[in-house]
Amino acid sequence: MTKVLVTGAGGMLGSDLVAVLSVDPSFTVTAARRTDLDLLSPADVRAAVPGHDVVINAAAWTNVDGAETSEEAATALNGGAVASLASACAASGARLIHVSTDYVLSGSASSPYPESAPPAPINAYGRSKLAGEQAVLSLLPSSGYVVRTAWLYGQHGRNFAATMLRLAAARPTVNVVADQHGQPTWSLALARQLVALASAPSAPAGIYHGTAGGSTTWYGFAQAVFSLSGLDPERVRPIPSADFPLPAPRPAYSVLGHDRWASAGLAPMADWHTSLAAAVAAGAVRAG
Repeated sequence: MTKVLVTGAGGMLGSDLVAVLSVDPSFTVTAARRTDLDLLSPADVRAAVPGHDVVINAAAWTNVDGAETSEEAATALNGGAVASLASACAASGARLIHVSTDYVLSGSASSPYPESAPPAPINAYGRSKLAGEQAVLSLLPSSGYVVRTAWLYGQHGRNFAATMLRLAAARPTVNVVADQHGQPTWSLALARQLVALASAPSAPAGIYHGTAGGSTTWYGFAQAVFSLSGLDPERVRPIPSADFPLPAPRPAYSVLGHDRWASAGLAPMADWHTSLAAAVAAGAVRAG
């Protein structure tokens, strides 16, 4: 029996992780929500980790624009708290699977980023997440896993797909950025991939890319959400990023490669459109 601690268990990904682990008899799961475990307290973290074989860290500061004016607070959770988790795992012998982001990369590429690509974040959020990656890789060189994801959507919590359906109910047309490229990723599919990694103790430590296959733009993603939900995709109008300015700059190209999964004996995740269709059919994409 593998004992797993899930941090951030009340979030979109964390909720799916707990659901996936709870139906697998080979795991027992401790679901640590924000109110259950103060990740900013190293003492609390040191007390929580022992007794678990694997820790999956799905907790994070996720307010990308807010990090621009609160970088210290973002880094405390995305960097300092991760270092506390990694230290506690090193002391107890637990493996750590830490969820990171495409935002640690610059977005200046024109072909999928390999896991070995040098990080070069262009905003405060990316810098805060890179601090967490560096802590895991340095403190747990043989038992720390960094899984970068991107463009996450799912049944629990706010996300782009839910926003598109909410706007579709309120407006005749929706303007969506068409010059940023990435991989829409269903949180449940990612949860299953993370659990598969937790089930592979001989998987090499290091960086993995946990995104769906293929690629599209936010505009293409929105059109697919409309179409699969029985709405007219022509109601989605393409605009350039310059027409939708935000405090934090976004990577223009966030397409990640997935070659490293083969070293763990695991297949990469399915194509983004296939996963989105499954999510819609399962009722996981709802207006919100």
